[in-house]
Amino acid sequence: MNAIPLIQRVIAILWPSFIMAGVATVLFTTAFDPAVIFFDYDISRIGSYSVCFFLFWLFGAVTATATCYFLKPCEAMNKLRERQQAENSGSV
Repeated sequence: MNAIPLIQRVIAILWPSFIMAGVATVLFTTAFDPAVIFFDYDISRIGSYSVCFFLFWLFGAVTATATCYFLKPCEAMNKLRERQQAENSGSV
């Protein structure tokens, strides 16, 4: 994973989470009125849509980042297993 440039890894996390934030915002605000949810705060309807969008984007980015993080140990373990199998097959 170190061979992949940093900007490509960042975009690979932010782009899918951006798309899903848009879909989640549409679905959420269709089912629930944001003006009712943010009733206690002095915020416009457009402002509440924006807050929902950025929260969903944050949740998606955190989820994608966690997925990328948990992929790294598996790659290291697979390389270790392959190296051990190569050593075992070479010594037999």
